[in-house]
Amino acid sequence: MPLSSDQLAEIEAQRAQSSPTRRVVAEGMEDHLYTAHQVLDHGFVRVIDYMGDDAAICQAARVSYGKGTKSVQNDEGLIRYLMRHWHSTPFEMCEIKLHVKLPVFVARQWIRHRTANVNEYSARYSILDREFYIPAPEHVAAQSEVNNQGRGDTLQGEEAARVLEILKADSARCYDNYEAMIGQDGQQGLARELARMNLPANIYTQWYWKVDLHNLFHFLRLRADPHAQYEIRVYADTMCKIVADWVPFAYRAFEDYRLGAVNLSAQMVTCLRRMLSGETVTQENSGMTAREWREFEGVIRES
Repeated sequence: MPLSSDQLAEIEAQRAQSSPTRRVVAEGMEDHLYTAHQVLDHGFVRVIDYMGDDAAICQAARVSYGKGTKSVQNDEGLIRYLMRHWHSTPFEMCEIKLHVKLPVFVARQWIRHRTANVNEYSARYSILDREFYIPAPEHVAAQSEVNNQGRGDTLQGEEAARVLEILKADSARCYDNYEAMIGQDGQQGLARELARMNLPANIYTQWYWKVDLHNLFHFLRLRADPHAQYEIRVYADTMCKIVADWVPFAYRAFEDYRLGAVNLSAQMVTCLRRMLSGETVTQENSGMTAREWREFEGVIRES
């Protein structure tokens, strides 16, 4: 269970509060405020605060002082133009602050996106909970034979059961030793900042993560991609649903021009033009490496 009864009660109390404001309010985001969206077995994502909406993006682009738009169609058209032509600063005018509970190994991937403000739960002066990410059987897979940083086929039968048992046993043993080291019953107890080094990377941590919309879209483009690791992708997928309710025009443009789009090199564009003119183009006469050609074929041949 990702949240205790006390935490759920606190969230309900937060959601019950309401204050008058002159700020822009995005109704779709108001529905998400404070709600914990469960991810993995013990994790969650919840919105703590936000600033701006679709209109704020247009207002910044026009540097206007009012609504900045004459029609909804003009707003959406402008946002799509900004996204299509890789304008960034108007999207930076919107921000979101999230409370995320996630396994440590996912956090270490996530923190590579350095364009956010982060404050993480500290195991130096707090004791981490006995909560570990244990993958569902369908996500226990072998090493990919073609991708050094990816998964291959799902493990089956006894091998899968053995791996899951090892993960559970090692997690429990490490936490037992962690508790034994910091315990003060008949001993001084090891400092928490040292004892934490014995904890496995699948233990859960928490942080507040504040980011502007431009950099959030960059995060989602990489982490909501089908090639991203499953454990971080499910967080990105949850965040995509939240963002779609917050800034629907911007999110639709993001889906069309980033998430569902592809990038072609100059050589690939040249080859595509040659193909459209009726010329037979192969890897040998394309000027591309074998890997580039496979990627190119993956774009133009996929059904």
